[in-house]
Amino acid sequence: MTEKTPQTAGDEDAGTDLLVLDDVKVHFPIKRGLLLDRTVGHVYAVDGVSLRVAKGETYGLVGESGCGKTTLGRALLRLVEPTGGTITFDGTDLSSLKGESLRSMRKRMQMVFQDPLSSLDPRQSVESLLVEGLRAHGLDIDPEETRRKLKDLLASVGLPGNALRKYPHEFSGGQRQRIGIARALALHPDLIVADEPVSALDVSVQAQVINLLKDLQEEFGLTYVVIAHDLAVVRHISDRIGVMYLGALVEESDADTLYEQPLHPYTKALLSAIPVPDPVVEDSREQILLSGDLPSPADPPSGCRFHTRCPWKQQTRCDTERPALREVGEGHRVACHYAEDILAGRVSPRSESSASSESSAAETAVTA
Repeated sequence: MTEKTPQTAGDEDAGTDLLVLDDVKVHFPIKRGLLLDRTVGHVYAVDGVSLRVAKGETYGLVGESGCGKTTLGRALLRLVEPTGGTITFDGTDLSSLKGESLRSMRKRMQMVFQDPLSSLDPRQSVESLLVEGLRAHGLDIDPEETRRKLKDLLASVGLPGNALRKYPHEFSGGQRQRIGIARALALHPDLIVADEPVSALDVSVQAQVINLLKDLQEEFGLTYVVIAHDLAVVRHISDRIGVMYLGALVEESDADTLYEQPLHPYTKALLSAIPVPDPVVEDSREQILLSGDLPSPADPPSGCRFHTRCPWKQQTRCDTERPALREVGEGHRVACHYAEDILAGRVSPRSESSASSESSAAETAVTA
Protein backbone atom coordinates (compact mmCIF):
# COMPACT_ATOMS: atom_id res chain seq x y z
CA MET A 1 0.00 0.00 0.00
CA THR A 2 1.74 3.12 -1.20
CA GLU A 3 1.70 6.38 0.70
CA LYS A 4 0.45 9.47 -1.08
CA THR A 5 2.37 12.64 -0.38
CA PRO A 6 0.06 15.40 0.82
CA GLN A 7 -0.30 18.25 -1.65
CA THR A 8 -1.04 21.92 -1.18
CA ALA A 9 -2.57 24.64 -3.33
CA GLY A 10 0.91 25.80 -4.20
CA ASP A 11 1.88 22.62 -6.02
CA GLU A 12 3.10 23.05 -9.58
CA ASP A 13 0.23 21.05 -11.08
CA ALA A 14 -2.49 22.92 -9.15
CA GLY A 15 -4.88 24.61 -11.57
CA THR A 16 -4.20 22.27 -14.49
CA ASP A 17 -7.13 20.20 -15.73
CA LEU A 18 -7.51 16.76 -14.16
CA LEU A 19 -10.91 15.97 -15.67
CA VAL A 20 -12.25 17.14 -19.05
CA LEU A 21 -15.71 16.29 -20.38
CA ASP A 22 -16.53 17.03 -24.00
CA ASP A 23 -20.15 16.68 -25.19
CA VAL A 24 -20.84 13.70 -22.92
CA LYS A 25 -24.15 11.92 -23.51
CA VAL A 26 -25.82 9.07 -21.60
CA HIS A 27 -29.00 7.79 -23.29
CA PHE A 28 -30.93 4.81 -21.93
CA PRO A 29 -33.06 2.84 -24.42
CA ILE A 30 -36.78 2.37 -23.73
CA LYS A 31 -37.67 -1.24 -24.54
CA ARG A 32 -41.06 -2.65 -25.51
CA GLY A 33 -42.40 -5.97 -26.74
CA LEU A 34 -42.89 -9.37 -25.18
CA LEU A 35 -39.13 -10.01 -25.01
CA LEU A 36 -38.23 -6.34 -24.53
CA ASP A 37 -36.34 -6.54 -27.81
CA ARG A 38 -37.79 -3.46 -29.47
CA THR A 39 -36.38 0.03 -28.81
CA VAL A 40 -39.14 2.62 -28.99
CA GLY A 41 -37.24 5.63 -27.67
CA HIS A 42 -34.54 6.85 -25.31
CA VAL A 43 -34.26 8.55 -21.96
CA TYR A 44 -31.84 11.45 -22.50
CA ALA A 45 -30.43 11.39 -18.96
CA VAL A 46 -27.29 13.35 -19.93
CA ASP A 47 -27.35 15.14 -23.25
CA GLY A 48 -24.22 17.00 -24.25
CA VAL A 49 -22.32 18.11 -21.12
CA SER A 50 -18.91 19.75 -21.46
CA LEU A 51 -16.90 20.91 -18.44
CA ARG A 52 -13.41 20.97 -16.90
CA VAL A 53 -12.27 20.25 -13.36
CA ALA A 54 -8.84 21.47 -12.30
CA LYS A 55 -6.51 19.55 -9.99
CA GLY A 56 -7.15 20.35 -6.35
CA GLU A 57 -10.47 22.12 -6.87
CA THR A 58 -14.01 21.24 -5.83
CA TYR A 59 -16.60 21.32 -8.60
CA GLY A 60 -20.20 21.42 -7.40
CA LEU A 61 -22.88 19.94 -9.66
CA VAL A 62 -26.41 20.98 -8.70
CA GLY A 63 -29.97 20.64 -9.98
CA GLU A 64 -33.31 19.20 -8.99
CA SER A 65 -34.01 15.48 -8.85
CA GLY A 66 -34.09 13.90 -12.31
CA CYS A 67 -31.77 16.40 -14.01
CA GLY A 68 -29.06 13.77 -14.68
CA LYS A 69 -26.36 14.83 -12.24
CA THR A 70 -25.99 11.41 -10.57
CA THR A 71 -25.91 9.67 -13.95
CA LEU A 72 -23.17 12.06 -15.04
CA GLY A 73 -21.20 11.35 -11.86
CA ARG A 74 -21.41 7.61 -12.46
CA ALA A 75 -20.41 8.07 -16.10
CA LEU A 76 -17.23 9.86 -14.96
CA LEU A 77 -16.09 6.61 -13.35
CA ARG A 78 -17.43 4.38 -16.15
CA LEU A 79 -19.99 2.89 -13.75
CA VAL A 80 -22.42 3.87 -16.49
CA GLU A 81 -21.20 3.70 -20.08
CA PRO A 82 -21.45 7.03 -21.94
CA THR A 83 -23.40 6.97 -25.20
CA GLY A 84 -21.27 9.67 -26.78
CA GLY A 85 -18.61 12.31 -26.14
CA THR A 86 -15.26 11.92 -24.39
CA ILE A 87 -14.16 11.84 -20.75
CA THR A 88 -10.47 12.58 -20.29
CA PHE A 89 -8.84 11.95 -16.92
CA ASP A 90 -5.31 13.29 -16.44
CA GLY A 91 -4.74 13.24 -20.20
CA THR A 92 -6.15 9.73 -20.77
CA ASP A 93 -9.39 9.10 -22.68
CA LEU A 94 -11.35 6.79 -20.36
CA SER A 95 -13.56 5.50 -23.18
CA SER A 96 -10.51 3.84 -24.75
CA LEU A 97 -9.67 1.82 -21.61
CA LYS A 98 -10.72 -1.75 -20.97
CA GLY A 99 -9.80 -4.60 -18.62
CA GLU A 100 -6.66 -4.10 -16.55
CA SER A 101 -6.02 -0.59 -17.93
CA LEU A 102 -9.44 0.59 -16.72
CA ARG A 103 -9.02 -1.18 -13.38
CA SER A 104 -5.67 0.51 -12.83
CA MET A 105 -7.13 3.93 -13.66
CA ARG A 106 -10.13 3.39 -11.36
CA LYS A 107 -7.70 3.19 -8.46
CA ARG A 108 -7.28 6.93 -8.92
CA MET A 109 -11.03 7.68 -9.03
CA GLN A 110 -13.40 6.81 -6.20
CA MET A 111 -17.00 7.56 -5.25
CA VAL A 112 -18.84 8.40 -2.04
CA PHE A 113 -22.45 7.30 -2.43
CA GLN A 114 -25.57 9.10 -1.26
CA ASP A 115 -26.95 6.60 1.25
CA PRO A 116 -24.16 5.22 3.46
CA LEU A 117 -26.38 2.47 4.86
CA SER A 118 -27.27 0.95 1.48
CA SER A 119 -23.75 1.38 0.05
CA LEU A 120 -22.08 -0.51 2.92
CA ASP A 121 -22.57 -4.29 3.04
CA PRO A 122 -24.20 -5.04 6.44
CA ARG A 123 -22.54 -8.48 6.54
CA GLN A 124 -19.02 -7.06 6.33
CA SER A 125 -17.06 -5.50 9.17
CA VAL A 126 -15.50 -2.08 8.66
CA GLU A 127 -12.08 -3.72 8.25
CA SER A 128 -13.44 -6.02 5.56
CA LEU A 129 -15.09 -3.07 3.77
CA LEU A 130 -11.89 -1.00 3.78
CA VAL A 131 -9.53 -3.81 2.80
CA GLU A 132 -11.73 -5.00 -0.08
CA GLY A 133 -10.45 -2.35 -2.51
CA LEU A 134 -6.84 -2.91 -1.43
CA ARG A 135 -7.19 -6.64 -2.03
CA ALA A 136 -8.71 -6.09 -5.48
CA HIS A 137 -5.62 -4.11 -6.47
CA GLY A 138 -3.10 -6.38 -4.72
CA LEU A 139 -2.15 -3.79 -2.08
CA ASP A 140 -2.79 -5.81 1.11
CA ILE A 141 0.52 -7.72 1.06
CA ASP A 142 1.45 -7.31 4.74
CA PRO A 143 -1.61 -7.85 7.03
CA GLU A 144 -0.06 -6.07 10.04
CA GLU A 145 1.03 -3.07 7.99
CA THR A 146 -2.36 -2.94 6.28
CA ARG A 147 -4.20 -2.97 9.63
CA ARG A 148 -2.00 -0.16 10.95
CA LYS A 149 -2.72 1.96 7.89
CA LEU A 150 -6.45 1.25 8.12
CA LYS A 151 -6.40 2.56 11.70
CA ASP A 152 -4.61 5.69 10.48
CA LEU A 153 -7.24 6.01 7.77
CA LEU A 154 -10.08 5.83 10.30
CA ALA A 155 -8.30 8.39 12.47
CA SER A 156 -8.13 10.76 9.49
CA VAL A 157 -11.95 10.67 9.20
CA GLY A 158 -12.50 11.00 12.94
CA LEU A 159 -13.23 7.37 13.90
CA PRO A 160 -11.45 5.26 16.55
CA GLY A 161 -9.29 2.29 15.57
CA ASN A 162 -11.61 -0.20 17.31
CA ALA A 163 -14.26 0.63 14.71
CA LEU A 164 -12.52 -1.89 12.42
CA ARG A 165 -14.20 -4.77 14.27
CA LYS A 166 -17.70 -3.30 14.11
CA TYR A 167 -20.45 -3.50 11.49
CA PRO A 168 -22.30 -0.67 9.68
CA HIS A 169 -25.51 -0.99 11.76
CA GLU A 170 -23.53 -0.16 14.90
CA PHE A 171 -22.84 3.39 13.71
CA SER A 172 -24.89 6.56 13.32
CA GLY A 173 -25.62 8.03 9.86
CA GLY A 174 -22.77 10.53 10.09
CA GLN A 175 -20.33 7.83 11.19
CA ARG A 176 -21.41 5.55 8.34
CA GLN A 177 -20.76 8.37 5.88
CA ARG A 178 -17.28 8.76 7.39
CA ILE A 179 -16.72 5.04 6.75
CA GLY A 180 -17.79 5.58 3.14
CA ILE A 181 -15.31 8.45 2.85
CA ALA A 182 -12.57 6.30 4.41
CA ARG A 183 -13.29 3.54 1.90
CA ALA A 184 -12.94 6.06 -0.94
CA LEU A 185 -9.63 7.27 0.51
CA ALA A 186 -8.16 3.79 1.03
CA LEU A 187 -6.63 3.64 -2.46
CA HIS A 188 -5.27 7.21 -2.24
CA PRO A 189 -7.25 8.51 -5.25
CA ASP A 190 -6.76 11.80 -7.06
CA LEU A 191 -10.48 12.33 -7.73
CA ILE A 192 -13.49 11.67 -5.50
CA VAL A 193 -17.04 11.95 -6.82
CA ALA A 194 -19.33 12.61 -3.84
CA ASP A 195 -22.98 11.96 -4.68
CA GLU A 196 -25.22 13.85 -2.23
CA PRO A 197 -22.74 13.16 0.58
CA VAL A 198 -24.78 14.94 3.29
CA SER A 199 -28.40 14.87 2.08
CA ALA A 200 -29.37 11.96 4.37
CA LEU A 201 -27.80 13.56 7.47
CA ASP A 202 -28.96 16.00 10.15
CA VAL A 203 -27.95 19.64 9.68
CA SER A 204 -25.33 19.59 12.48
CA VAL A 205 -23.82 16.38 11.08
CA GLN A 206 -23.84 17.87 7.56
CA ALA A 207 -21.51 20.64 8.75
CA GLN A 208 -19.14 18.08 10.30
CA VAL A 209 -18.94 16.01 7.11
CA ILE A 210 -18.45 19.10 4.91
CA ASN A 211 -15.63 20.33 7.15
CA LEU A 212 -14.12 16.83 7.08
CA LEU A 213 -14.15 16.80 3.26
CA LYS A 214 -12.42 20.18 3.17
CA ASP A 215 -9.76 19.08 5.68
CA LEU A 216 -9.06 15.86 3.75
CA GLN A 217 -8.75 17.83 0.52
CA GLU A 218 -6.03 19.99 2.04
CA GLU A 219 -4.25 17.00 3.59
CA PHE A 220 -4.25 14.70 0.55
CA GLY A 221 -4.52 17.16 -2.36
CA LEU A 222 -7.85 15.73 -3.50
CA THR A 223 -10.03 16.88 -6.36
CA TYR A 224 -13.78 16.69 -5.74
CA VAL A 225 -16.90 16.58 -7.87
CA VAL A 226 -19.71 17.14 -5.37
CA ILE A 227 -23.23 16.33 -6.58
CA ALA A 228 -26.11 17.92 -4.66
CA HIS A 229 -29.52 19.51 -5.00
CA ASP A 230 -28.94 21.91 -2.11
CA LEU A 231 -27.20 25.07 -3.32
CA ALA A 232 -26.67 26.29 0.26
CA VAL A 233 -24.55 23.21 1.05
CA VAL A 234 -22.59 23.33 -2.22
CA ARG A 235 -21.68 26.99 -1.71
CA HIS A 236 -19.58 26.21 1.38
CA ILE A 237 -17.41 23.57 -0.27
CA SER A 238 -17.22 24.40 -4.01
CA ASP A 239 -14.73 26.52 -5.93
CA ARG A 240 -16.90 26.36 -9.06
CA ILE A 241 -20.50 25.31 -9.58
CA GLY A 242 -22.32 23.89 -12.59
CA VAL A 243 -26.13 23.97 -12.71
CA MET A 244 -27.87 21.15 -14.60
CA TYR A 245 -31.40 21.07 -15.98
CA LEU A 246 -32.91 18.15 -17.85
CA GLY A 247 -29.59 16.53 -18.78
CA ALA A 248 -27.71 19.67 -19.80
CA LEU A 249 -25.51 22.28 -18.14
CA VAL A 250 -27.31 25.65 -18.12
CA GLU A 251 -24.86 27.76 -16.11
CA GLU A 252 -21.34 27.49 -14.74
CA SER A 253 -19.33 29.93 -12.69
CA ASP A 254 -17.18 30.31 -9.62
CA ALA A 255 -19.25 29.98 -6.46
CA ASP A 256 -19.24 33.67 -5.43
CA THR A 257 -20.25 34.96 -8.86
CA LEU A 258 -23.03 32.40 -9.21
CA TYR A 259 -24.60 33.46 -5.91
CA GLU A 260 -24.09 37.19 -6.37
CA GLN A 261 -25.03 37.46 -10.05
CA PRO A 262 -26.90 34.41 -11.41
CA LEU A 263 -27.74 34.80 -15.09
CA HIS A 264 -29.87 31.81 -16.05
CA PRO A 265 -33.56 31.97 -15.01
CA TYR A 266 -33.35 28.44 -13.60
CA THR A 267 -30.37 29.37 -11.38
CA LYS A 268 -32.28 32.45 -10.19
CA ALA A 269 -35.24 30.24 -9.26
CA LEU A 270 -33.03 27.77 -7.37
CA LEU A 271 -31.32 30.54 -5.40
CA SER A 272 -34.62 32.23 -4.57
CA ALA A 273 -35.79 28.98 -2.94
CA ILE A 274 -32.96 29.00 -0.37
CA PRO A 275 -34.41 30.26 2.94
CA VAL A 276 -32.72 33.22 4.63
CA PRO A 277 -32.47 33.19 8.47
CA ASP A 278 -33.39 36.91 8.70
CA PRO A 279 -37.22 37.18 8.49
CA VAL A 280 -37.07 40.82 7.31
CA VAL A 281 -34.79 39.93 4.40
CA GLU A 282 -36.80 36.77 3.68
CA ASP A 283 -40.06 38.74 3.38
CA SER A 284 -38.57 41.46 1.18
CA ARG A 285 -36.63 39.39 -1.35
CA GLU A 286 -38.03 38.23 -4.66
CA GLN A 287 -39.11 34.60 -4.90
CA ILE A 288 -39.42 32.95 -8.31
CA LEU A 289 -42.06 30.24 -8.50
CA LEU A 290 -41.73 27.96 -11.50
CA SER A 291 -44.90 26.81 -13.20
CA GLY A 292 -45.45 23.22 -14.29
CA ASP A 293 -43.41 20.09 -13.67
CA LEU A 294 -40.00 18.97 -14.88
CA PRO A 295 -40.53 17.60 -18.43
CA SER A 296 -39.74 13.96 -19.08
CA PRO A 297 -36.14 13.29 -20.16
CA ALA A 298 -37.63 10.77 -22.60
CA ASP A 299 -39.39 13.60 -24.43
CA PRO A 300 -37.51 16.86 -23.78
CA PRO A 301 -38.99 20.13 -25.15
CA SER A 302 -37.71 21.57 -28.40
CA GLY A 303 -35.58 24.70 -28.33
CA CYS A 304 -34.52 25.78 -24.85
CA ARG A 305 -35.39 22.93 -22.50
CA PHE A 306 -36.36 25.35 -19.76
CA HIS A 307 -38.79 27.38 -21.89
CA THR A 308 -41.87 25.47 -20.67
CA ARG A 309 -41.29 26.82 -17.13
CA CYS A 310 -39.30 30.01 -17.73
CA PRO A 311 -40.87 33.28 -16.48
CA TRP A 312 -38.77 35.25 -19.02
CA LYS A 313 -39.61 33.09 -22.03
CA GLN A 314 -39.75 34.93 -25.37
CA GLN A 315 -41.87 33.57 -28.20
CA THR A 316 -40.39 31.74 -31.21
CA ARG A 317 -36.67 31.77 -30.40
CA CYS A 318 -36.95 30.07 -26.99
CA ASP A 319 -39.40 27.54 -28.45
CA THR A 320 -37.31 26.55 -31.43
CA GLU A 321 -33.60 27.34 -30.89
CA ARG A 322 -31.57 25.54 -28.25
CA PRO A 323 -29.14 28.03 -26.66
CA ALA A 324 -25.45 27.14 -26.62
CA LEU A 325 -23.47 27.27 -23.38
CA ARG A 326 -21.53 30.46 -24.08
CA GLU A 327 -19.02 32.46 -22.09
CA VAL A 328 -20.34 35.81 -20.83
CA GLY A 329 -17.51 36.62 -18.42
CA GLU A 330 -14.26 35.13 -17.19
CA GLY A 331 -15.13 31.55 -16.29
CA HIS A 332 -18.86 32.30 -16.39
CA ARG A 333 -20.91 30.35 -18.95
CA VAL A 334 -24.66 30.40 -19.47
CA ALA A 335 -27.10 28.73 -21.86
CA CYS A 336 -29.76 31.42 -22.28
CA HIS A 337 -30.56 33.61 -25.31
CA TYR A 338 -31.54 36.57 -23.16
CA ALA A 339 -29.28 36.32 -20.08
CA GLU A 340 -27.79 39.81 -20.46
CA ASP A 341 -31.19 41.33 -21.32
CA ILE A 342 -32.76 39.78 -18.22
CA LEU A 343 -29.90 41.08 -16.06
CA ALA A 344 -30.25 44.59 -17.52
CA GLY A 345 -34.05 44.54 -17.13
CA ARG A 346 -34.69 44.76 -20.87
CA VAL A 347 -36.76 41.56 -20.71
CA SER A 348 -39.54 41.35 -18.13
CA PRO A 349 -40.90 38.17 -16.55
CA ARG A 350 -44.34 37.06 -17.65
CA SER A 351 -47.19 37.52 -15.24
CA GLU A 352 -48.91 34.43 -13.86
CA SER A 353 -52.06 35.25 -15.83
CA SER A 354 -50.21 35.42 -19.15
CA ALA A 355 -48.37 32.20 -18.36
CA SER A 356 -51.62 30.39 -17.53
CA SER A 357 -53.34 31.75 -20.66
CA GLU A 358 -50.44 30.46 -22.79
CA SER A 359 -50.72 27.09 -21.06
CA SER A 360 -54.48 26.99 -21.72
CA ALA A 361 -53.93 27.92 -25.37
CA ALA A 362 -51.38 25.13 -25.72
CA GLU A 363 -53.79 22.62 -24.15
CA THR A 364 -56.56 23.76 -26.49
CA ALA A 365 -54.28 23.36 -29.49
CA VAL A 366 -53.34 19.83 -28.39
CA THR A 367 -57.01 18.91 -27.85
CA ALA A 368 -57.99 20.33 -31.24
